[in-house]
Order: sequence, then structure tokens, then C-alpha cells
Amino acid sequence: MILPVAAVVTLLASTACGGGGQEDSGGGDSGGTQSITVGAIPIVDVAPLHLGVDQGIFEKHGLDLEIKNTSGGAEAVPSVVAGEFDFAFGNITSLVIGRSNDLPLTIVANGVTTTGKQGEDFGGVVVPEGSDITDAKGLEDKTIAVNNLQNIGDTTVRNSVRKAGGDSDTIEFVELPFPEMPAALERGDVDAAWVVEPFLTASLNGGATEVASNFVDADKNLSVAYYFTTEQMISQDPELVDNFTAAINESLTYAEENPDEARRIIGEYTEIDSETIEQLRLPRWPTEDYKQPANSIIDLMMHDGVIESRPDMDKLFQ
Repeated sequence: MILPVAAVVTLLASTACGGGGQEDSGGGDSGGTQSITVGAIPIVDVAPLHLGVDQGIFEKHGLDLEIKNTSGGAEAVPSVVAGEFDFAFGNITSLVIGRSNDLPLTIVANGVTTTGKQGEDFGGVVVPEGSDITDAKGLEDKTIAVNNLQNIGDTTVRNSVRKAGGDSDTIEFVELPFPEMPAALERGDVDAAWVVEPFLTASLNGGATEVASNFVDADKNLSVAYYFTTEQMISQDPELVDNFTAAINESLTYAEENPDEARRIIGEYTEIDSETIEQLRLPRWPTEDYKQPANSIIDLMMHDGVIESRPDMDKLFQ
């Protein structure tokens, strides 16, 4: 998911940035609400965002939220920069690449964090039933499906293979949408696939075997994605940013403390069936200590040549 910089530059030139949400009746401390748009991919990871709306947490903080579905960071980043979204959910590699291309992206809150447990994370590398691959080293010289090239999937899988003693340069990565990966595995189109929930559970139920927990291998406290906005938004409407940050942090905490509620809301904004939802491995949603682990991904991106220099962490994080 390399950021389409040219497209973003065009958007920046032709579209006014940010400008904050539409104030309905005062907003924030004045007692009314302020309408904002948040871009988020409809996956398990963003359950806290939907729970925050469901539980009235955003309304309590003076915000009327419209959640617009995205396909991921490649769509969310230019949409936030162009002012189409006030905030969005995006993975750490997309944000680092954007910041490295001088896009004014700033992280305001954690998004989702690995469970930190080998074989029990919400993402992993799976091989089809009957495969002779039994561990991460066995992935060298193989074809592995990821949802986007030069992004968090291939970056962390290469690291897992190296840590297991394998040669990560021999892996062929191919792009496939997550929903198509279980079938591609069964047909033998690929030797392995990196999948996240609910496709991890679907693959395992179909007979696949998990051979690597690539997020955990990268950092047992890795935050995979974050909520972000632009420097312009922070400068123009700091109260709005503070209100959003407070609301999403409260929502993250509610989801972390109420996993049954997280599973309930997943059934409302996704098409995952109830039986699968009960089997899902939920991630963690902490609100503290999520900045430092980003350095682990940045180190891997530097090693693989995805970026040429480290981003300014004081600008990347608020």
C-alpha cells in the first residue's frame, strides 16, 4: 500500500484542507454537538469506534460522528489530507510512509494493538491443510499472499522469517484482498497467506495451520494502527481534536473492558456471522504506551528500504 503521493499532492492543490467539523449547535463545552466524519475500514479492529457511537460516548464529548467505510490507509490518508475526513483509522506503515513524503499527518490516539501472544494474535501467517511448511523459516522461497505490497503485512512477515533463521529475500509476495485468501490457499494458488480476523478464524476452521504470529514477532506491544488527522486540523480547531481524542480513548477503554460488547457491535457493522464472531481472537485496545513500539516497525521499514529516513516522531505523534 505505497501512498499515492502524486494523487495526494493534486488533492492538496485543489481542495481546501480540513477546517474542522460542521458545528450544529455550539459543540463541545457549549453544550451542542459538532458533526465530524471519520474514515475507517469495517473490520474487527475498529469495534471501539462503533461502540463509542453506540454508547453515546462521542455525543457526551460534543461530537456527532459519521463513520465512512474505507478500503484501508491508501484511501484514508489522502481523504484526511484533502479534508474529506476529519479523522481516520490507518495502519502504522501507511502513516510512516505518508509522513516520510512530507504529508502533514499526526496520530492523536491508539487504534489497535497485538495481543502479544504467539499463536493467539488477531493476525498471522497460515498455510493450507497438508502443507509441509511448519514454521516461519519454512516460508523462504515460497509465495505468500498479503493485502498490500510494501506495507505492514510483508514488512512484518519478512521479519518473522529472518528471526526464524530463513532468507526473507527469497519470498515472493502477491497482492490479494483478504476475503479471497482462504480460497486461494485451498486452490494452491499461494503457499501461505497473511490474514487478520475474521479471515484468520475462517482459514483455521477450513483446515489451515498457523505458522507465524508476525505482529508479535515484530513487537509484543505493537500497535498496528492508529487514529490520525492533519497538522492543519490540530492548529485550526484544537478543541475538536481534544474532544475526539478524549472520546476515542474512552471508547477504546470501554471495548477493552467489555469484550462481549465488542463482539456484539462487530455483528452490527460487519457481515460476519454470529458463530464466527464468538470464535474471533480480539486484539487489545490500550490507550497508553503505544508510541514507542512504532519504532520497531520503522526499523523494519528502514531495513527493507520501504523508507529512506526515519520520520520526525514529534510530528508523527501529537
